[in-house]
This record gives sequence, structure tokens and C-alpha cells, in this order.
Amino acid sequence: MKTEVKVPGFPESITDGTVVAWHKKPGEAVKRDEKLVDIETDKVMFEVPAPEDGTLGEILQPEGATVVAGQVLASIDAATGKPASAAVARGNGEDKTVPAQKIVMPAARRLLDEHGLSPDAVQASGKGGRILKEDVLRVLEQKPAVPVLRAVEMPARPEPAAAPAAPVTGDIEQRPERRVPMTRLRARIAERLVEAQHTAAILSTFNEVNMQPVMALRQRYRERFEKEHEVKLGFMSFFIKAVVEGLKKFPVINASVEDKDVIYHGYYDIGVAVSSPRGLVVPIIRDADRIGMAEIERRIAAYADKAKAGTLALEEISGGTFTITNGGVFGSLLSTPIINPPQSAILGMHKIQERPVVEEGAIVARPMMYVALSYDHRLIDGRDAVQFLVTVKEALEDPARMLLEV
Repeated sequence: MKTEVKVPGFPESITDGTVVAWHKKPGEAVKRDEKLVDIETDKVMFEVPAPEDGTLGEILQPEGATVVAGQVLASIDAATGKPASAAVARGNGEDKTVPAQKIVMPAARRLLDEHGLSPDAVQASGKGGRILKEDVLRVLEQKPAVPVLRAVEMPARPEPAAAPAAPVTGDIEQRPERRVPMTRLRARIAERLVEAQHTAAILSTFNEVNMQPVMALRQRYRERFEKEHEVKLGFMSFFIKAVVEGLKKFPVINASVEDKDVIYHGYYDIGVAVSSPRGLVVPIIRDADRIGMAEIERRIAAYADKAKAGTLALEEISGGTFTITNGGVFGSLLSTPIINPPQSAILGMHKIQERPVVEEGAIVARPMMYVALSYDHRLIDGRDAVQFLVTVKEALEDPARMLLEV
């Protein structure tokens, strides 16, 4: 008896996906709920489990194939349990054996793509003939650091007597190129960014924040905070709390445009941009006004781990009324972030850098951070945008007042 392995149902906003990696080969035994294949969409990675115990039959959708909900990926033979190393294709009245597919693990696949290598050039050492990351690294270590082309002898050309031809010597460096398809996530990011540029009237306003008060408070209570709550105290929780305070004072910053209507949100779901191996993702801290800083830090840490592992659920990255992005972790001193539609504004954090400032007539060095607010001018006036950013600045420069809500 054969059981079909089908693509799971996608949410309404997702139409199709791409088969990224098979974790079993045809003929291998599988157990119920064991992960069979990863499917990448433009938002999240889906794991398709085995529907029952048995032996994996023919794989109908190989890696790289585009699939839709309900499409058959493969079959599982639960009746005989007979192992088979290859799928059988019938034609002209006789059986033809199709070689088993070579399985490349995701980490190894990324290295192969980065260095333009073919899986055929790698000796697999993983279980069931899988190509592991270590296998690719061994091949890379054996390659020369800089590929070169040897110079070839060219036919002699007549030259003017005043400028005799010099012999061609040395090596000529290669100018390699490689073409790889965009990941679905990267393609979706590109689509949304272009959409934001075309549909919104984006402006940016800037300010700078003296981070000394936040840094002093963090330094004073960090050890006790971590011991009490078992999570590190970062800067992002301070910024989220400051943003919520600003959004309460200026609700239009927390609103969005839908057709010719303005939707004012009575809740504060703050998106935090997180870097992942697949690209930038924005998990949502929901009801940020109702939770404490320890819970905010726990959620951020959990989302960061999930982003690295590629296990963020669709509901964890959907929605949001405002976004914060931190280019400072990569060294950015100043930037103009792009709105994450349908939101109407986004706050950009940047690198903390000591700069001379004037306090009470004296020049002193302070740890300063530039902050940028990009906003949709169709909905938000410059006055509201500037005052919102000033509110965030004042909250961060006097965090005790912010936390006491005075």
C-alpha cells in the first residue's frame, strides 16, 4: 500500500514554494512524523513530515522544483517495507532503473553555491551518501587560494623599432562569475522594498541620542537583571519601550493606509529586524506595551535563535504596526531605512560612537547614536514625525522617567 506525501496547505498570502532539501533517499526507511523535506516560501521554511512508517519511494519533486499546496512530492510504501535503492520507471515494456538522487545538506548547499562547485566534485561522507558541510570544506581546502590562468604564447606582431615588444610573462588573474537564482525570501524582500518605494511618499528625519544614561543604567543592573530573569539586558528593550511611548503620543505613526482608509491600531506590535542566513526577517513583539523588558529580551533572543535555524513560524513574522532595525550591529553610522508595508514608519538605530558634545557650555565626550525615522508622508506630517523622534530621544536620555511613566 502506497501513501502519498503531499505539500501542506499554505496560508492565503503564499501561493507556492521551492523544494530546498530532501532528508531521505528513495529506498530508505522512514518513520511517522520524521522530517522528509524542506520547502521554502517567500516568508518561512516549511518542514514536511512522513505521514506514516514505511519506505520512501520515488521522489517526484526534486530539489529546486516549484510546488503548490496539495501537490504530490513522493510516496511511501508502507506494505512491503522492501528497500529499494532506485526508483523504477516503466517504458517500452521494460523497467529502467533511475539512479538515486544525490542528497546535499543545506549548509553544504550554501557552500557549493557560494564557491560555484558541483556536488559531483564532492565525496560524500554522511549517512546514506549525504554531502555534509565538512565534505565541501575539504574540497575547498585542496583548491588553490587564487585561481589563475597561465599566459599563452601569442603570434609575434610587427612593432615599431622604437618600442620593441616585451615578452608576455607571469600569470593572468581570472575574472570569475557565477549566476545563482535568488532565494524566495530575497525575491520577496526585493518585491516589497520596490513596492514601498513606488506606493509610499517616503521621507526621513534624523536626531541623535546621548546613550550615556541607558548605558549607565544597563551597567548598574545588568548582572542582577540576568541573574533574576535568566536573559541578557540589551539595548533593544529600551528602544521598544521608548517607541511605544512615542506611538502612544502620536497614534498616526502607528497607523497604516489601506486603499483610501487610514487604520489606527489600538495595540503595539513592534517588528524587530533580524539577520538570518536566508536574509532579513522581521519577527513581531506583540503587545509590547503590556510586557516587561525581561519578556521583551526573552522574545528577541528566542526569535534570533529561530531565525538562525530557519524555524520561524509564519505567525511570528506576520503583521506588526511599527518596525525597528539596527544597522549599528554591522557598523552603520547613519542610514535611511525603508518602510515595511503596510506600516507607515520605521526607526533605524545605528552605531554608538563617542563624539564631542556641548553640555552647560563645556565640550565633553559622550556615547552618541544617530537615529532615523523614515515615514510615509501621505499619512504622517513632518511635525508628527519630528516630535515622535524627539519623544524617543527624550525617553532614552531619561530612562528612569520612561520606566516610571512620568
